[in-house]
Amino acid sequence: MKYYFNKTLYEDFEKVIDKVTDELKKEGFGILTDIDIKETLKEKLDVDFKKYRILGACNPSYAHKALEAEDKIGTMLPCNVIVQEIEEGVIEVAAVNPMASMQAVDNEILAEIASDITTKLENVIEKL
Repeated sequence: MKYYFNKTLYEDFEKVIDKVTDELKKEGFGILTDIDIKETLKEKLDVDFKKYRILGACNPSYAHKALEAEDKIGTMLPCNVIVQEIEEGVIEVAAVNPMASMQAVDNEILAEIASDITTKLENVIEKL
């Protein structure tokens, strides 16, 4: 089982960020964090890096259910979605596969939640 789902788009980087954000909203997710890796590496290490953003997506209802089922699951939240520029005009979007990341946790309720979130994230990637 792959630990992510991905898709390549041939568009402007910022337009892809907007599309991803919109599709996440349609599936009930908000963006809790937006980490600009290119900017961070330049600032902290004076390293030039490709456009690469990590969006920390959260579906509050499912996050609450997961935390009720397993109080340490916060170590695996939020669901990360990356947007990276492979080359100019070629953008890859990848989302974590919650079913893969939750395999280590033996909790039936959490497995059901992970399955639902997996379907939602697959839908986001498919609709891009």
